[in-house]
Amino acid sequence: MKPESKFYGEIKKYFKKFSLIRLENLSLAGTPDLLVYNNNRHFFTIELKVTKSKKIRFSPHQIAFHMRHPENTFILVKSLASRDVKLYEGKDIQELVARGLSLDACCSGLEACRLRLSELGA
Repeated sequence: MKPESKFYGEIKKYFKKFSLIRLENLSLAGTPDLLVYNNNRHFFTIELKVTKSKKIRFSPHQIAFHMRHPENTFILVKSLASRDVKLYEGKDIQELVARGLSLDACCSGLEACRLRLSELGA
């Protein structure tokens, strides 16, 4: 099983109150991994990333998607080295590509990330 698939399994168990739709879209490159609907009736997307280092790998299509859609898009990153989970807003994609995990996240830890996403649209 790929690391991102394992990470999705963790997210699925932890984000039980959200409706998570896994997008396996081969026809539209760059589409985020998850379409999410929270209890405030608010849709947003999440790109899942797992990294062994501070650098986070993105395809040019993923970068373009977040540049075209800077609002209501998020990148959730799990570091295998530290086991940290960090949430970034899609609008920060270029800085995230350049700085990796040294960029300040909008929140850190699964619980903080879940709370932040549950407040969207409130």
